[in-house]
Amino acid sequence: MPVIEVELGDAGYPVCIGANLLANTPWWSAHLPDGRVLVVSDDRVAPLYLDALLAGLPDRAADSLVLPHGETAKTVENWSRILDRLIALQAGRDACLVALGGGMVGDLGGFAAATYMRGIPFIQVPTTLLAQVDASVGGKTAVNHERGKNLIGAFHQPRAVLADVGTLDTLAEREYGAGLAEVVKYGMIRDAEFLAWLEARPAAILARDPETVTELVTRSIRHKAEVVAADEREAGVRALLNFGHSFGHALETVTAYERFLHGEAVAIGMVVAARLSELRALAPAGTAERLAGLLAGLGLPTRLPAEIPARRIIDCMGLDKKNLGGKQRLILLHAAGKAMIDSDSSIDQITQALEASR
Repeated sequence: MPVIEVELGDAGYPVCIGANLLANTPWWSAHLPDGRVLVVSDDRVAPLYLDALLAGLPDRAADSLVLPHGETAKTVENWSRILDRLIALQAGRDACLVALGGGMVGDLGGFAAATYMRGIPFIQVPTTLLAQVDASVGGKTAVNHERGKNLIGAFHQPRAVLADVGTLDTLAEREYGAGLAEVVKYGMIRDAEFLAWLEARPAAILARDPETVTELVTRSIRHKAEVVAADEREAGVRALLNFGHSFGHALETVTAYERFLHGEAVAIGMVVAARLSELRALAPAGTAERLAGLLAGLGLPTRLPAEIPARRIIDCMGLDKKNLGGKQRLILLHAAGKAMIDSDSSIDQITQALEASR
């Protein structure tokens, strides 16, 4: 079982990767604190994996809360439901919240853990590819606001992460593809060799070959862990992980989180960012087409819908958390495998890149 340590001193934690790990009682015994346990999941994941996880817990008072699925459920109202349950259980500061599900459950459950009694331990058990390679590692927790994605949140590192790659077998094709967008992101921003590895294996990746999937999950988590360890609070290099996300989050917001999965929106956003990089002569010609070709080969969208005005995307980006000093802070490319933080793109240049990505 590969174990990757997120090196954050006293706040560090292990990420364990492998198949059939949910009911691993010795693992749970090693990582659970002594108090009450509340498992938060959603109505798609719970019927598949909640019983298996509960069976693996050592003798402990464990309860569960099942929420609606989907990004539209990542609300203040559902955050309050989790807090209400913790209070009803008379959970103390030695309680532990276990987030069993995709990125929505991890973000929402993590935010509840961050805010209950000023912070209680929580464990991430991601069951989607996107959550395993990205959302479960790094301590970002949040809920959405109607004006923007993840506007209300906190940094709260998990106590541990259990990435059971066997859960990916039950993912819908579209959900699996959405996770692949975040995998491609790591290659584009910091590892050209990994990017080439992905380009050479589209059939094995799409077929969910166990060895291939374990390798891509492990390599992606290692990248995320290294970046988080270098910059826990996103004061510098961690911002590079937002490649494609400023455009992607805006696209999710203007379509009310109903048209695109997060990874699908990020895929389109990465292509827009790559086109902007070329437009500004920061990256060589062909970078965006190479990226779009890989994403399309993995079943992901790469074009901005024609009916969504560029102005709407730009207006929504104005409230992006990544902006500083009133300037758009975007992640652009020097080349495939090398990213940069940019605050010098003009509105006209951003508009041109959006229009060129239709």
